[in-house]
Order: sequence, then structure tokens, then C-alpha cells
Amino acid sequence: MTIPLRLLILEDNQTDADLVVALLAEGGIVCAARRVESRDAFVAALREGRVDMILADYSLPGFNGETALDLARHLAPDIPFLFVSATIGEDLAIDMMHRGATDYILKQRLGRLVPSVQRALREAYDRAERRKAEEALRQSELQLRQSQKMEAVGRLAGGLAHDFNNLLTVIMGQCQVLLGDLKAGDPLRSKVEEIHGAGERAAVLIRQLLAFSRKQPSEPKVLDLNGIVGNIETMLRRLIGEDVDLIVKSSSDPLRIKADLSQIEQIVMNLVINARDAMPQGGTLTLETGKADLRRVPMYSLRPLTPGAYVKLSVSDTGCGMSEHVQAHMFEPFFTTKGEGKGTGLGLSTVFGIVAQSGGGIDVTSAIGKGTRFDVYLPSAAGEMEEEASRSSSHQSVEGHEMILLAEDDSGVRELIHDLLKKLGYRVCAVRNGLEACLIGTQQIGGIDLLLTDVVMPGMSGIELAGHLRVIKPDLKLLFISGYPDDAGIGANDQASAYVQKPFTPETLARTIRELLDGKAGGSANALLRES
Repeated sequence: MTIPLRLLILEDNQTDADLVVALLAEGGIVCAARRVESRDAFVAALREGRVDMILADYSLPGFNGETALDLARHLAPDIPFLFVSATIGEDLAIDMMHRGATDYILKQRLGRLVPSVQRALREAYDRAERRKAEEALRQSELQLRQSQKMEAVGRLAGGLAHDFNNLLTVIMGQCQVLLGDLKAGDPLRSKVEEIHGAGERAAVLIRQLLAFSRKQPSEPKVLDLNGIVGNIETMLRRLIGEDVDLIVKSSSDPLRIKADLSQIEQIVMNLVINARDAMPQGGTLTLETGKADLRRVPMYSLRPLTPGAYVKLSVSDTGCGMSEHVQAHMFEPFFTTKGEGKGTGLGLSTVFGIVAQSGGGIDVTSAIGKGTRFDVYLPSAAGEMEEEASRSSSHQSVEGHEMILLAEDDSGVRELIHDLLKKLGYRVCAVRNGLEACLIGTQQIGGIDLLLTDVVMPGMSGIELAGHLRVIKPDLKLLFISGYPDDAGIGANDQASAYVQKPFTPETLARTIRELLDGKAGGSANALLRES
């Protein structure tokens, strides 16, 4: 079906206008023509916007073609403008074309009308296609710059994570040591707890950077979303303040997902914080969980989702809402509408990164003055079961007497671990790097029960160190620690090795060491040596 050419004819003679339409029809150009003859009618037609081409007489009562051309170039600069006139001279016609007219046809020579219109349509089509190509190129360049920025921040985040995680390991670890020594009523206890809390917030920020850059190591387990929300509800109520009414509507059905616990908590926390910030004068924040049978692709996802059962987390508020511009950029890293110093711009980009990594999607509904609703869809793991072994420190001793060779180049972390293990009864030989550990380990390998080593050290890495010592003692137990997120999973196929990501708590480290020495942790000894 041919779409009619929407033709605007500026002509005070109805007969001449009808002749133009008839000639175009004979030439195979079907038109939906509209004739106007006054300035006001011409301007109104241009502002309506439903025009593909303008054919204009030059001489009109109280109006002329030169003014019409100027109006058209201002109100509809992309629309072809052709003069069809009996009074326009060649010099004047050339001047009009220099000012933006597409062509001119004398009424005495209308045989040029059809080919001239056809040429103008082709040129208009070519211009439109060129603009589309230029816009596509511009978008591609923007995406390239965005991906380069994300890659750069990812590399920066990975490098910073190592140093920050070493510092946070010392800060949080020593805080826990102090808290263990201070009595409940000690006035210093609250100060130490405040320092520990600041360390935890710093660790969350590092995880946000890593999640945004897709470098955050995850430990997916089968979890119940209702349980996660229930566990942090009290903290959420403190977080949002008294002027915001939090309503939690948890599904009565178990909502199993396979995900990393800390990442799901990040999703909830970031969405709740955003909702709270959207209600500076107070309001209602609703948190809902439920099942969803998804048969469509959500508004925001990296790839099409497989239709089927999903778990839905919804966070809605009665706040200020978001404009279309904000919604178009809300998941971009570092985009924020908050004032300087009040937002990192990583909250929603972190949420989207985690959801995409988990194979889910997001729907967003928002309008200015009418609040915002985020619906997060995560694949249901209702068919999966996972046995969780209870590892409560109150029922399992973490003390020991074995000999541990500790290799760690950061003096603060090395001192923290050394003091912790000595307090638990272990015999510890602490060295500064892999070369020293290799020398001592080679001489005393028979008495060493476990090698606890940082992965990245100057001179010799922890993996190289483990490979050398395993040649001498194949059954040597290995525990790797690292602040680099890319190191997560080292030794995962080795039944006699384990991995702990910095920053870690003293309890986590002590429990992992005890389980490794007792043969309850780890997963093929050859796999580690192949990596080295």
C-alpha cells in the first residue's frame, strides 16, 4: 500500500492547485494535498507537523514566497520547499535556492514538476538516512566511550580493591579484637563499634564498585528472598528514618533464588535508599515480594529472559518521581540527581549489574509527582535444594595446635593474622613474601601442616609458592587470601585448599582454617598445580 505524499500547497488559486495535484497523480505520485493561502494558515499547518513537501507560489495577496521560505526553514527545516510560480524570475529563483529553496518550477513549464518532486523526495530520503546513520554513529561512539569508562573504572576498582581490602582487613579485624577484650559497659566500646561500622560501609562501597565493573566475586547459594528481607527489615527501618512509613508485604510462599546473599542485600538497600531520598518530606515506602510468571522481556535486561517462573522484588515510593530524561540515564554509572557529595551515582548501576549477572531484569514505573516503582525479577530456584551445614562458632571449636606457615607482604594484615592464630593456640611462622616462605618451607616442610598465603606478593606469588611446596609435600593444606577480586575461586577444585576474600573477619578466617585442617573444607590437588 502506497502512503500518500502529505503535500502543503501555498496557493491562492484553487484551479492551479488542482492542476498540480492532477499532474503529480499522472506521474504516479499519490498526494494528500492541503491548500492554504494566508500566513496564519501556513504557519498553523507547519506547526501541526504533518507535512512531507511544500509547493508555494511566490506572489500571494498580503504574503510572498520569500517570507514563506523563511518561515518554513525556521519551523520545518527538513521539509523540501519548491516554488511553483508564474512570476518568479531566474535571478530571484536562484537567490531563493541560495536561501534554502529546493527547486523552482514555472507554471508555464509544469512538465518539470514530476521529476523535480521525485528528485526532492529522493534527496529528502537520503538526508534522513544520513541523519539516521550519523545518529547511530553518535550512539555507537557514546556506547564506546561508556564501555571504555566502565572498563577503566573496572581496572581501577580491581586495583584499588586490593589495597583497600588490606586496610579494611586490619581496621575491621583489630576492631573485633578490641571488642572481644572490652566489657559491655566500657565507654570505649561504642567508639570501636563506630570505627568497625565505618569499615563495613567502606567494604560495601568497594563491593559496589566491583559489582558495577562486573569484578565482584559472588558465592551463589539457594536463598529465600522472604528471609533476606526479614533479616534486614529492622536495619531498613533505622536507615529510612521516622518520617518514612515502611510497609513490608512478604509472600506467604517460599521464594527461592540462587544468588549471592550480600548482592541481594545490596539490591534491597540501594533501592530503599533511593526511595527514601525521593521523599525528603516523608512518605510511604512499600517493599513487596512475590512470585511472577514472566512471559515478556522486562524493560531493562542485558538479554532476553527465558519465559517461566521468577521471583519478584518490588520497591515503591510516594516521592517526587523521575522525569523521562532521568529514567533514560538512571542505570548509567556515576549519573545522579543528588547534590554534590550526597551520591556516588553507583547505586542503581550496581543494582542493574547484579540483576543482569543473576539472569534477571527490571521494570520501572515513574512519573513526576506520582512516585516510583522498581520491579526486580530474578530466576526462581524452587526446584533446587541445597543442604546448609551449620557452622556456628558456638558449637565448633576453632582452636588448634598445628604449625602454620604464613606468607603476607602487608605488615598490618600479617600481624593481625599472626596474633589471632597465636591466641587460638596455633604455632605460626610468619614471613614477608613468597621467597622467604619458600626457603623456610623447603627446610621445615615436614613440620608444616598448612600454608596460609596471600596470592599477590613481590618476587613470588602465593600460587607459585604453593606449587613449589606441594612438590615436596603433596598433601600440604593450602589457604589462599587476597584483596584482588579476580583471584576468587583459586584452588576451588582442590580438596586440600580453600580461599578467603579480603576483608574477612577473624571468625571467618579461624573457622576456615579449622575446617581445612579437619578435612571439612576445600574441593583436585592437581588443579592448583596446573594453574601455577
